Amino acid sequence: MRSILRELLRGEISVEEAERAIESAQLKLGDRVRFDILREKRTGFPEAVFAPGKSDEDIINIIRTVGDVIVTRLPPERAERIMDGLDLGDDYTADYHETARVLAVRSGEPERLGRIGVLSAGTSDIPVAEEARVVAEESGCEVLTAYDVGVAGIHRLLEPLQDMLESDVKVLIVVAGMEGALPSVVAGLVDVPVIAVPTSVGYGVGEGGFAALNSMLQSCSPGIGVVNIDNGFGAAVLAVKILRAFAGD
Repeated sequence: MRSILRELLRGEISVEEAERAIESAQLKLGDRVRFDILREKRTGFPEAVFAPGKSDEDIINIIRTVGDVIVTRLPPERAERIMDGLDLGDDYTADYHETARVLAVRSGEPERLGRIGVLSAGTSDIPVAEEARVVAEESGCEVLTAYDVGVAGIHRLLEPLQDMLESDVKVLIVVAGMEGALPSVVAGLVDVPVIAVPTSVGYGVGEGGFAALNSMLQSCSPGIGVVNIDNGFGAAVLAVKILRAFAGD
């Protein structure tokens, strides 16, 4: 909405075009992009940009027009080109998180929501866990992390999990590949919602993350919600919505 008003004030679009854009709840950028400008008001979370399949020019045009944007699955070489092509002025900051492959462009600071925890079973699961962390932090969450605390050495889990619970986390995101056992263990120890994220880390019958996904769906520990394979972004969005529900009580 704000971007439409800016374009209108700059004389780049007519009153009629602005009215049509607002009524259709989308912002058309050329023939390739229709940005859902009212998604945040409708769903509680703004539209994000999934980088694969979009050109650098597409992403630059979206950021220049919309302003506050989260771009996911953006490799470092593309992030460098895109950031070099931006001229956002002093009102915006742009931060690229290489491990998470997330570019966050923002004006100001988000409203503070609360605290969540992010756990990863192995070091190889960290990129997905970092995607969840960055998206949650950009949305206003304080995030505590503990990585490489999987069931192959379950003693590594106990201290950081206890610290998170004592810090009053409201949600735990648990990321695991291979056999995907860690969310079941965690959910059996805590009284907060657990969002399980299977990763594509694995080989043989575990290749592609399907063994981890099926294990999480089949868990005998209640209180687990499961998102799709490697979907750290989706896990963060769900955690944010849960925190907002807490804040509304």
